[in-house]
Amino acid sequence: MGPYREIVNPVLWEIGHIAWFHEYWTLRHAARRAPLIERCDSLWDSSNVAHKMRWHLDLPDRDGTRQYMADVLARQEELLGRSLSDEMRYFYDLSIRHEDMHIEAQAYMRQTSSNAPPQGLGSAAHPRANALAGDAVVLGGSWRLGSGAAEGFVFDNEKWAHPVELAPFKIARAAVTNAEFAAFVDEGGYRRREFWCDAGWDWRQARDAQHPVYWVAKRDGVWTARRYREVEALAPDAAVAFVNWFEASAWCRWAGRRLPSEAEWEAAAVGEATGDRLASTRRRWPWGDAPPTPARANTDFAFDGPIDVAALGEGDSAFGCRQMIGNVWEWTASDFLPFDGFAADPYKDYSQPWFGTRKVLRGGCWATSQRIARPAYRNFFTPDRCDVFAGFRSCAIG
Repeated sequence: MGPYREIVNPVLWEIGHIAWFHEYWTLRHAARRAPLIERCDSLWDSSNVAHKMRWHLDLPDRDGTRQYMADVLARQEELLGRSLSDEMRYFYDLSIRHEDMHIEAQAYMRQTSSNAPPQGLGSAAHPRANALAGDAVVLGGSWRLGSGAAEGFVFDNEKWAHPVELAPFKIARAAVTNAEFAAFVDEGGYRRREFWCDAGWDWRQARDAQHPVYWVAKRDGVWTARRYREVEALAPDAAVAFVNWFEASAWCRWAGRRLPSEAEWEAAAVGEATGDRLASTRRRWPWGDAPPTPARANTDFAFDGPIDVAALGEGDSAFGCRQMIGNVWEWTASDFLPFDGFAADPYKDYSQPWFGTRKVLRGGCWATSQRIARPAYRNFFTPDRCDVFAGFRSCAIG
């Protein structure tokens, strides 16, 4: 089971929870089937099983857990052989995306716990393409933030697209690199109070943070970092990862810049220009309507970690921003709040309990599925979380 940790689940529990979620929503809720294991809700219902208790439950063993997963899948496949109602399709879509999220979580859980890296995934060599300097100029105008009904499955916190007025702004063409963040560290950024918000300074002092969580003290002038079980030299031009919102905003103050709002981020990612204003249209992906490929986006374990920020030029947005899908999640300045008229979907604990306590991230990372890494998808974590595959890009001030 591993040691208790506040920020991750025991892996055995995590796998059983994925299967339970599928069963609960597709077989029990939508198809009105009886539970396959009588006590399953008391084992895997994350809304009611306290986090600390997950290490102390009488769980099925590894083989039993995998058999439960196989039994759920077999019954789902049986239903798929019939004509699915829209309601049934919705719950399949929900459960598959929930599994996607936990697959990504298991990748960063391995990092948190110093386990071996995932095997058989992301074996392609990392493209070396250096840094990508400069800002993209994004025109002002009315932007429709959020998702529309025509976009297929969307989560409740994305509903619905609504107009937001944006002033023109300049946003970095690429995410902040390891080398750029190292300059902040080397200049004493973690020790200088003026760069940190009050809550961020409290976090830094409580953790005695001197650099990103997995970086290892500099030796012979070179920064290294722990990657799963091994310590490796930092790739200077790869996107910085495992930094929290406090660290990202402190870097921005040091650099005389700021984080984008989520509306600015979304407009830079999929907006287009018409004359001297934002167009009323939007692209499906930053590069257009074609689906992601490894030449456009580092998603779905295409590579086994963040790559150089200048790579994958085929994925540029209309305004010239690169890697806005994949590589690393990007923190925004925005609080995670409901859009006007919010109504919880059937899985009521997905968004509603977390409003006002988290910050919004956009764009997905190298371990995110294409189903999740849509431009309008709103990820959300507390600002102190530095264990997820998160980095950031910045905006010019003024």
